[in-house]
Amino acid sequence: MTANRLSGKAQTVLGPVSPESLGITLVHEHLLVDLGSGFSLPEAASERALAYEPVGLENLWWVRRYFTSNLDNLRLLDETTAIAEAGRFKRAGGQTIVDVTSIGIGRDPCGLARISRATGLHVLMGSGYYTGNIHPPDMDRKTEDEITREIVRDVTVGVGETRICAGLIGEIGCSWPWQENERKVVRAAAHAQQETGAMLMIHPGRDVTAPLAIVRELERAGAVLSRTIMCHIERTITDIAGVLELAATGVCLEYDLFGQESSFYPLSSIDMPNDAQRLAQLEVLITKGYLKQILIAHDICTKHRLTRYGGHGYDHLLRNVVPCMRGKGFTEEHIRSILMDNPQRLLCFV
Repeated sequence: MTANRLSGKAQTVLGPVSPESLGITLVHEHLLVDLGSGFSLPEAASERALAYEPVGLENLWWVRRYFTSNLDNLRLLDETTAIAEAGRFKRAGGQTIVDVTSIGIGRDPCGLARISRATGLHVLMGSGYYTGNIHPPDMDRKTEDEITREIVRDVTVGVGETRICAGLIGEIGCSWPWQENERKVVRAAAHAQQETGAMLMIHPGRDVTAPLAIVRELERAGAVLSRTIMCHIERTITDIAGVLELAATGVCLEYDLFGQESSFYPLSSIDMPNDAQRLAQLEVLITKGYLKQILIAHDICTKHRLTRYGGHGYDHLLRNVVPCMRGKGFTEEHIRSILMDNPQRLLCFV
């Protein structure tokens, strides 16, 4: 029924729209989110005061280095700030933001609808569960089918009593080692993808083997890999050969940490690449014929990356990265495919 009603359209928090209206799209962001569950209290007593201070100019240097150790930094709760920050993307030429905040980290359908109306941006909302550490207490008892039904309802009827519908499935959270309940959610999400025709987005665990392990599970569950996005490639797989192996499965590859150029990334043992290194990998992927599988974004989910707090903001790709792409020889076709055509194709229901 959903496929008939939404086929060829994208579903925003304000209703279905035509694909061409999406324009330049950020496929992986958070406008409102509470990542307090990921707060890491510093060991040193002298730094614990910094952990509970509001983000400001005097502590910004410390927050940037230890961004999971400041509780205020992990919470984007203010709609006024979200409207102002998203408005910068709109003024730079952007038209659509996909908010992939999952159940348990503050998904806010009504808040997203208000932001969409205030900015004039299309906003799409995700559905499903994030990582196991924030699953609800009854997740052990939930069956795959029950989870599938929850996701399908979010897409076809709306979230709770809001009647605001999700436009994609994800980001579905996986940690490492991979938890059994997370596997169950992945399989349920694959079934919901089959039933609704929606795009599926996966947050892999922080291990080089995680993406391919998830792809194999998705294949067994019947997922459409060409309509499935594997997120956070640059913090998960550093070797281009591993990236190409993943691309060969048909899954879409999302480099979604543009603007995050920290050599001391606290959530992984790998060296976080800078934007130029990200673009170098995209050049290889394009040369190998994988242009239609590439997506890019910022994954803004903390205050220190907002312009209000000295960060790069949601307009960083348009202000800084796209000119750099042109300077490195990316064609207008490449840029359009990555920022417009690929998101439009994936976000439209089939």
